[in-house]
Amino acid sequence: MSAAPMELLKKWLGHPEDIYNLLRFKMGGYRAVMPRIDPDSLGRGLRTCYRYLNQTSRSFAAVIQALDGELRHAVCIFYLVLRALDTIEDDMTISLDVKVPMLHEFHSYLYQPEWKYMESKEKDRQVLEDFPTISMEFRNLSKVYQDVISDICHKMGVGMAEFLEKKVDSQHEWDKYCHYVAGLVGIGLSRLFSASELEDPVVGQDTELANSMGLFLQKTNIIRDYLEDQLEGREFWPREVWSRYAKKLSDLAKPENIDMAVQCLNELITNALHHVPDVLTYLSRLKNQSVFNFCAIPQVMAIATLAACYNNKQVFRGVVKIRKGQAVTLMMDATNIQAVKAIMYQYVEEIYQKIPSTDPSSNKTQQVIASIRAMSLPGGPMASRHHYSPIYLSCAMLLAALSWQYLSTISKATEEYVQAGEN
Repeated sequence: MSAAPMELLKKWLGHPEDIYNLLRFKMGGYRAVMPRIDPDSLGRGLRTCYRYLNQTSRSFAAVIQALDGELRHAVCIFYLVLRALDTIEDDMTISLDVKVPMLHEFHSYLYQPEWKYMESKEKDRQVLEDFPTISMEFRNLSKVYQDVISDICHKMGVGMAEFLEKKVDSQHEWDKYCHYVAGLVGIGLSRLFSASELEDPVVGQDTELANSMGLFLQKTNIIRDYLEDQLEGREFWPREVWSRYAKKLSDLAKPENIDMAVQCLNELITNALHHVPDVLTYLSRLKNQSVFNFCAIPQVMAIATLAACYNNKQVFRGVVKIRKGQAVTLMMDATNIQAVKAIMYQYVEEIYQKIPSTDPSSNKTQQVIASIRAMSLPGGPMASRHHYSPIYLSCAMLLAALSWQYLSTISKATEEYVQAGEN
């Protein structure tokens, strides 16, 4: 065997449960968490919207299409409206004197049937060029959904404009920035869940918990994407934290600063972990299975990502990602609150085992892990995690030895489903 197959074989043999779950996922298991929508059942406008959804994010398209009833269409339109807003914010060819008013007024374009923007150079510009189709389907939604989407769009546009020429300085501003770009999404989705009556009113009313759902995901992405953001000239780590470890944020990527860089990384991961108790409380309130899956899958991907990043020098040298098989295992397991608690417990234990005694944040990290442990300890029957029969594991190892190429193909085929946690 050449080096590449040997490496792949070694990877699979190290995690036989990944093989079992990749096979289970590929052979139909994905339908349980991500059933597909029948495009023939949709009108032309909605069909176009779902096409745009697939083009802009196949991963989000998969999880959105698994939602029940009319909530599915409301979340699809919500996503596309925010994608259009985000495309304007990201487009560096639009001057600030044009961009700022557009961000402030964007929510009003939802009620202007002819409004579109044809000057964008961004890859997702079709959502701006064909905005009339999206805004038409928005106006076809029930008024309760329209009001939520318009309100969140307005608040997000104002927040985006505020941070266009402003760097994230304090930890308070880090929370504020993450609120504008992700917390508001969590709040908006929660209000949509309640408006659909699939969830109780408290889910949409408790904005603090909904905000934490968004902040946990956004902070995880910002922490993981340090190097990518540096290479593209973006800075989202809060100065209040990184300035204790380096003169410039970019200095953390220098080999001679790696020890300080990892200490800074660990402090930010400890900050992000403070949202986990809110995440568990939020998820424990959900009743609808499709909503639970939609909310829980990204959260367990995030905790797995933080565990992979914690005390890891690779964050400053390249990309840290969870394994495809690991992601599929998480997706298929995270279907009830006891299973999610077990997953959270597993990954905070993994972090706990890696805490260096010399780390300046070690006490705070231990404290937040203790609070997560207290919430995660099983109060009832634990979901089965990694308790596969030896016969399954033996077969999986045999499959790894004989079929590495086929499994590699499966890994690629499942990629569109598991990117959700990475995005």
